Amino acid sequence: MHDADIRMSRRNLLAATTLAVSGTFTGVMAMAPATATAADNARNPFGLVYRGALTANEAGKVNIRPVSYKLNGLDIAANVYTPPGYDAARRYPAIVVAHPNGGVKEQVAGLYAQRLAELGYIAIAADAAYQGGSGGLPRSIDKPAFRIEDIHGAADFITRYAGVDAARLGLLGICGGGGYSLAAAATDKRFKAIATLSMFNSGRVRRNGFADSQVRTIEARLRQASTARAQEAAGGEILYAGDADMTDAQIAALPFEMYRQGYEYYWKTHAHPNSTFKYTTSSLLDLMRWDATDSIALIDQPLLMIAGSKADSLYMTEEAFPKAVGTTDKALVRIDGATHIETYWVPAYVAAAMDSLTPFFARTIEAPPT
Repeated sequence: MHDADIRMSRRNLLAATTLAVSGTFTGVMAMAPATATAADNARNPFGLVYRGALTANEAGKVNIRPVSYKLNGLDIAANVYTPPGYDAARRYPAIVVAHPNGGVKEQVAGLYAQRLAELGYIAIAADAAYQGGSGGLPRSIDKPAFRIEDIHGAADFITRYAGVDAARLGLLGICGGGGYSLAAAATDKRFKAIATLSMFNSGRVRRNGFADSQVRTIEARLRQASTARAQEAAGGEILYAGDADMTDAQIAALPFEMYRQGYEYYWKTHAHPNSTFKYTTSSLLDLMRWDATDSIALIDQPLLMIAGSKADSLYMTEEAFPKAVGTTDKALVRIDGATHIETYWVPAYVAAAMDSLTPFFARTIEAPPT
């Protein structure tokens, strides 16, 4: 399948879906050379779509183990990455990796989970309930309470995984997963350290628009979400927001780099069939009354927040960071020259992120030498 065929397949799928596009949409994307196309990644036996992904489990190297577990009656699909020379009789620190809005475990969450496993951690990347390969109907619900519960559930599972030392548990949240990680860690003290990468405050953006560009339409969008919920409750058609069948010219005309690059990342270079921008319009009732910083002062664990210096989402990290007044062990790192999406895949920027994550987790959850 050629890159153009993948994009056409995606657009045909979108055309068959009834959408109610309201407010803002999540985007996360990156330009990549032709050698990193979704067509190439589709051949990965584990469905992974990032450069350098595992293609086989080999003795003495990082292995990937697809798992499934129950969370509130739903089947959650996840990948557990085990470190080189993994021995279930030993005790390893573990890290939960929360994926971006619209993302799945096979994309950037898997990339960072694999990198962390290379350092000696057991890492888990799980698809959110109602999304990706996980269960739940209707599909693509995106409610903060559910996403936060996903993180708690991943902790439940991984702390019982063979070889995991439950006392040494960390959390890495990427994009929307970063915002939800702040909320989860505020009350879940099993997490001994929290890091975010390119944090996206889903509630603020759904409410105010990206860069607070849609404040004047809040009430209108809430009415639309209320109507969508009423229609769902009456057994009617499920309405969706946040997805669109856009031409290259329309994508290029989008006002924010994160969204322009997001379409490129999710539709072309790192496309995955389980990944979608859309979410139920009724989810806005929950999203728009929520904010990732609501309880951030309850975080008393070590906190590391990383974002690209050229990311147009940087304001979310910079405004959240000073609100974390409950911890004195905190740092904000800006990756010089990186945009939001480029932290997902550009080798130099991934390396820069890992250069901060490595000593942070080593110090705070005591990673053993590999």
